[in-house]
Amino acid sequence: MSATDFESRELKKQFMQEATRLAIESVEKGWGGPFGAVIVKDGKIIGRGQNRVLLTGIPVYHAEVTAIIDACSRINSKALLGSDCHEGTLKMIPRPEGSSDPAPERAQMLKGCDLYVNGAPCPMCMSAIYWARIDRVYFGTRLSDASRIGFDDEFQYLDFRLPWDERKAIQCFPDFEREHALEACEAWTNKPDRHPY
Repeated sequence: MSATDFESRELKKQFMQEATRLAIESVEKGWGGPFGAVIVKDGKIIGRGQNRVLLTGIPVYHAEVTAIIDACSRINSKALLGSDCHEGTLKMIPRPEGSSDPAPERAQMLKGCDLYVNGAPCPMCMSAIYWARIDRVYFGTRLSDASRIGFDDEFQYLDFRLPWDERKAIQCFPDFEREHALEACEAWTNKPDRHPY
């Protein structure tokens, strides 16, 4: 292993240690489950998050989501859309070569960033990671480790593979009032100054 590889490994180790420190802090303070995350760009932490479900009573305040919110609020000029602080538009980047995404370009979001989280992301967080366009995810524990301590997210991954009418966790009713709901799609399509993301 070269000195550069060793330094890179040591730096990555420090990022995971910070994610784990945030997780332990969340537990000790009674804020939420044992999950912490950091987002890194160019070797520096630009976002931190920890599970704060018990603190807020909001079930989506997972470590990865709060880290994404923190990082985006620091680097995204649109984060305060609708306020006096709004500065412009989202930076657009071309579709990566080989991507199956049909859009020729997307908003940069957190492209170029890595996420370190002490536990395997749940399906909600994994979706947020995809939408944030994070390049790499490093996680310490497995879904089975989380399941052993009462955080069983694996069933959600399995349920998502089923057709809508066969899902076991939540009853789904697709196409309910579809014609009316399509009006929102038309509003987006007909908006001449819409900003893709």
